Amino acid sequence: MQLHVALAQMDIHLGAPSENLATVRQLAAGAVAQGAGLLVLPELWSTGYDLTRATELADAPDTGIYTEIANLARTRQIAIAGSTLARRDGRPTNTATVYGADGTLLASYDKLHLFGLMSEDHYLAPGDKRTLFDAPWGPCALAICYDLRFPELFRTYALQGAGIIIIPAEWPHPRLEHWRTLVRARAIENQCFMIAVNRVGRDRKNTFCGHSLVVDPWGEILIEGGEEPELLTVTLDLSLVETVRSRMGVLRDRRADLY
Repeated sequence: MQLHVALAQMDIHLGAPSENLATVRQLAAGAVAQGAGLLVLPELWSTGYDLTRATELADAPDTGIYTEIANLARTRQIAIAGSTLARRDGRPTNTATVYGADGTLLASYDKLHLFGLMSEDHYLAPGDKRTLFDAPWGPCALAICYDLRFPELFRTYALQGAGIIIIPAEWPHPRLEHWRTLVRARAIENQCFMIAVNRVGRDRKNTFCGHSLVVDPWGEILIEGGEEPELLTVTLDLSLVETVRSRMGVLRDRRADLY
């Protein structure tokens, strides 16, 4: 099976959901025109890190930006993944969602590891569960940005059968090489596809480094962006996951009795 993926490497207007949604509508049209079945957006694509207004900007499930993105997925007939500010139990969260091409919610994930250097731990509530789901293209999992530094999460996903892990991000300079290295490492050690979409541009305090990329289970970079807004498309041969895992039994050979 093949999956044609579009990576929406976009700049984000701080605290301006309507402006960012207009950009996403254009990106979705471009992704469909290029034959993509999945469009992946960056972290907090609708607002950016306007966290002092997080409570105001966060939407409850099935309202606001979630209704808009579900309608866009259904209208364009393309699955759409990305992270936005959500409201759960009265508190804002950094939440990744995946909507199917029919507009139904396939999965939702609240960021587990909050990034203190950007004050997430001050303004947001952390998640408390992993998210692995059966997508039309196979077992898939979600993570967000800073989660990339916690390999235990990704190993757990691989052991549960995930062949693709989607990770929206707002990863800033000067840590570009951390981003590129960690995305490849997570793909290599877990023998899975990593679809990692980072934003570009600036906010009040940060310059974001882009370089959205897709890495295959061998650790090969299939496509990588630069540091400007762009729509990247690539086709994944999903049979490669089983090929790599059967040829090199890393997951089988773990010493779970010792660690």
